[in-house]
Amino acid sequence: MARPPKDAPKAAERILATASELFYREGARAVGVDEIVARAGATKPSLYRAFESKDHLIAAYLAGEGEGFWRYFNTAVEAHPDDPRAQLLAFFDALTQRTQRPGYRGCALTNAAVEYPAPDHPGRAVSVRHKQDLRDRLRDMTKAMDARKPKKLADALLLLVEGVYVSSQLFGADGPAGAARGAAEALIEAHTRKPHKDQPEKLKEQDSETP
Repeated sequence: MARPPKDAPKAAERILATASELFYREGARAVGVDEIVARAGATKPSLYRAFESKDHLIAAYLAGEGEGFWRYFNTAVEAHPDDPRAQLLAFFDALTQRTQRPGYRGCALTNAAVEYPAPDHPGRAVSVRHKQDLRDRLRDMTKAMDARKPKKLADALLLLVEGVYVSSQLFGADGPAGAARGAAEALIEAHTRKPHKDQPEKLKEQDSETP
């Protein structure tokens, strides 16, 4: 759960916790500050003292969601030291499991980027930074597994992740999100498989091109 600064008053904690639940379930645009403070047992002045505006409250909510993502991503990484392939597949296993949870609505940061297209929106800025950090992390991992074109593999895996977030909201538990782990494994295999000795020389050169 997202958290305000340690020195923030308890009212701010209640506001952020309540807003986080409502924003994820209903979408940030659909939820007004009146509903947030009423459910949190707080007041509008306490909200604006802690968060300046609803947009800044959204940014705080998304920052907390990003922290939560990295916790479960890093759990998969830590379970398989020095094995980026196993780390990524463990992450996709965890991601698929999350889509089975009641009330799952994909990635809050992806949803917010769709809701708020303006580049200067505080919430969108949090989302963009998070997704760029994930893209960079995937590139580091694909390089570590000696992929022939690590940037292309990383972007393919990122597209797969984002597809899980969206398709799970459209199709539910029996949708294509369940195929994500197998698709990730196939992508990794295709990008890390060593060329066969009989492979035409031209194809070998293509495989070895700088990404």
